[in-house]
Amino acid sequence: MEASFYTPDEYNTLPDQPGVYKYYNENQELIYVGKAKSLKKRVSSYFVKNTGVNHKTRRMVREIRKIEITLVNTEFDALLLENNLIKKTQPKYNILLRDDKTYPYLLVTKENFPQIYPTRKMISGKGTYYGPFASVKAMNNVLELIRSLFTIRTCKLDLNPYKIAEQKYKVCLEYHIGNCLGPCEGLQGEPAYMKDIEQAKNILKGNLGIAKAYFKQYMQEAAEKYAFERAQYYKDKLDLLEKYQAKSMVVNPAIKDLDVFTIVTDEKIAYVNFLKIKNGSINITKTVELKKKLDETEAELLLTAIVRLRDQFNSESPEIIVNIEFDEEYEGLNIHVPKIGDKKHLLDLSLKNAKYYKKEKALAAGDVADKKFRVLKQLQNDLSLKEMPDHIECFDNSNIQGTNPVASMVCFLNGKPANKEYRHYHIKTVEGPNDFASMTEVVGRRYKRLLEENKPLPKLIVIDGGKGQLSSSVEALKNLGIYGKVPIIGIAKRLEEIYFPEDSYPIHIDKKSEALRLLQRIRDEAHRFAITFHRDVRSKKAFGTQLTEIEGIGPGTSEKLLKHFKSFKKIKEATPQEIEAVIGKSKAEKLLESLEQKKSD
Repeated sequence: MEASFYTPDEYNTLPDQPGVYKYYNENQELIYVGKAKSLKKRVSSYFVKNTGVNHKTRRMVREIRKIEITLVNTEFDALLLENNLIKKTQPKYNILLRDDKTYPYLLVTKENFPQIYPTRKMISGKGTYYGPFASVKAMNNVLELIRSLFTIRTCKLDLNPYKIAEQKYKVCLEYHIGNCLGPCEGLQGEPAYMKDIEQAKNILKGNLGIAKAYFKQYMQEAAEKYAFERAQYYKDKLDLLEKYQAKSMVVNPAIKDLDVFTIVTDEKIAYVNFLKIKNGSINITKTVELKKKLDETEAELLLTAIVRLRDQFNSESPEIIVNIEFDEEYEGLNIHVPKIGDKKHLLDLSLKNAKYYKKEKALAAGDVADKKFRVLKQLQNDLSLKEMPDHIECFDNSNIQGTNPVASMVCFLNGKPANKEYRHYHIKTVEGPNDFASMTEVVGRRYKRLLEENKPLPKLIVIDGGKGQLSSSVEALKNLGIYGKVPIIGIAKRLEEIYFPEDSYPIHIDKKSEALRLLQRIRDEAHRFAITFHRDVRSKKAFGTQLTEIEGIGPGTSEKLLKHFKSFKKIKEATPQEIEAVIGKSKAEKLLESLEQKKSD
């Protein structure tokens, strides 16, 4: 391969050969990498075409100051080189896989009595890596299978023969529970251990048939010797292996190695699903996103995904099936679209996954019009409301044995707390611990104020409590003439029952419902707000009482001290000058005298 440089004006002098081209801007930054069967024709198309070119492509062309080309032997070589360059440099105008994960591998170490363990780092010379696995769960399933089938050590001891001979180690709990045969004490020889390792490697390669034949052979040999317990031991291993294989069997086992790719697109994003089939079983399943950069076709996007995912997951399957037709063939890639049979069923399965992923991403990203209000719409349906409750207000009372009764109101707009709209209420007209009357008072005060100020009423009122508190709140709405204009419900804590006015029987929303979780969150926020206010009032009252008991210190002076020092402890710690600055010299002297007397007492 050779690299050459050109200016944009020299595009017509490029060779008519396959290769990779790179565009640089005035800052010598690489902005785009492409591949071509003919470099001359492909690069010229950027500078010659005036119609049918989108604004992003035009913007990129305006930035080009230098063109670098690398000649290769075939278009397939160009594909591979392009992929490596994009993966390494990530130019801003190239399609990028939206997938920044580091995938797990299983490592079979290169040492005496090899270990098998998961890792995300590949270190040359440490052993053989198998994977990557599309998820930790998939990797753990395989590792669990291997450890169930074979007695492979999990310790990290250096089992050199001379250390074993010198009896440097003792067997651990894994030996005593049967998960290891004790190679550290020389209780298992390395040749026998390596037989298990070789079979584990077969499973990691997807060659389950070889591992099955291994256990079947030992089972039959044990049965012929009338060692039926041993034969049953191997039969259990064989059953475990067959059960694992049956879980992932999707088509006729005659389909050996196959890669399946399907693509669905929207205006900005392409979603590609990849299924890797090994010996009739799904070995890997993965869906990725490709963000369109230059108005690429579906075929261009899919080809990019094919090359990159096969590279990422080390796939060398000789056959690739896809859901769209390609205009041309690519040497080194056997790509076709099946119309019938098991391969078509696999293609449908892959396409189903791609479409599902697209739908879920659209919901999560807000690409559907009502995503923002999904929970509120669900709440509207669950409560049979005429309007979506984008303005919810919730009330709660708080008192301890009737002392310092207070209430709170919290407001949620579009399903989120609107803290500036929260309100605290001192109970003014109710004597003693009467939650029902207190609720009537605060609900009435709240909506009388809104009506007087000509402010909008909420779309839903929530009362923290059952039928009693709800009825009291309804009475307040009736007194104001707005009952029936604003939906109101009560939510009882014990069973999360939802009560409606004039209905003896509550409804129960599904415990897993997002709508119920929103109601619970609103109710809990009202409760928290009320409890916090009650504690503040109680502590202030206790603080004020301590002060007003001092001769010459009245409620007004107590209030001044409260605002300035915040606590009785801080007053006792303050200097005479600090206290005098707040309440004057005469009262400060009386306060300090009283505090000194209490110390001596």
